[in-house]
Amino acid sequence: MSQPVKIAIAGANGRMGQAVAKALEGRADAVVAARFDRPGSELGAEGGELVSREDALAQAEAVIDFTLPGASMALAEDAAANGGPALVIGSTGFSDEQLARIDAAATKIAIVRSGNYSLGVNMLMGLVRQAAAALPAEDWDIEVFEAHHKRKIDAPSGTALMLGEAAAEGRGVGLGQVADRGRDGVTGARKEGAIGFSVVRGGGIIGEHSVIFAGESESLTLSHSAIDRGLFARGAIAAAVWVRGKPPGLYDMQDVLGFSK
Repeated sequence: MSQPVKIAIAGANGRMGQAVAKALEGRADAVVAARFDRPGSELGAEGGELVSREDALAQAEAVIDFTLPGASMALAEDAAANGGPALVIGSTGFSDEQLARIDAAATKIAIVRSGNYSLGVNMLMGLVRQAAAALPAEDWDIEVFEAHHKRKIDAPSGTALMLGEAAAEGRGVGLGQVADRGRDGVTGARKEGAIGFSVVRGGGIIGEHSVIFAGESESLTLSHSAIDRGLFARGAIAAAVWVRGKPPGLYDMQDVLGFSK
């Protein structure tokens, strides 16, 4: 049996960082090698529980990161400059420039980046792609609905955009050509082929996603509900175990689960 993967947890004091630490307890295939958070946070950590980012990179084979876009980008560039470790990035809300810089880092190290680490959501993506390919745009409108807790800072969610991309791919178009991400006032009739997005933010909602295919006389809804954020942590750990030893490149959860062609 191979040695367990040594994992560092970025944003260790955050909700997802704590969920990852809990999900790692008792696992045989992965262990916590280091925990780190914002620069300087290690100085106030009780019992030396937190280390600096530099120390974490030196101790780990993979880093799981659910922080913020700027922090994730900086982490990717530091890891690339050091020649490792591999990264599993679950942050969302990146700008095009930040994504380009992460892509550049992935030429030197292996990076798994996904808007959602749930097995169910990744299965949903495949179903949405198939449905969009089978249901013609002139007869079926597509709306992506998502709801999250009030502390989430980006909208639509990374998962909603992934589902929109899957629908657009099924129809053979780019999402940027057909996305409708905001409606207010007198907007006029819906454009044929548009993929709309509806967003809710409130309370402690972990994550609700639905893709509605609306026809004139019937509608089809494909949906997923997250009950426990531990499911995202477990998926990220699976990605960290998978990515150890992989060549430099940018991967996603479809690769991890073997869904990619």
